[in-house]
Amino acid sequence: MGYVLRVRLASFFTGAALASAAGLYYLQKDYKIAHHAISQQMNSFYESLDGRVSALEKLKEVEPPKHVDVAE
Repeated sequence: MGYVLRVRLASFFTGAALASAAGLYYLQKDYKIAHHAISQQMNSFYESLDGRVSALEKLKEVEPPKHVDVAE
């Protein structure tokens, strides 16, 4: 009976190791996909923000400076 128990334990631990490896691979793949998605969202956010800042800078350049008369 000792031999059969060793074979079963070896099979169990082999299956557990393979399942752990598959789970880690899946998590790593999921992490990469999520990282890529967040990276794309942030890039589009920065591009949008940069465009808005550029538009505000252009408005500032177009407006003539206002002169204020100081009464003495």
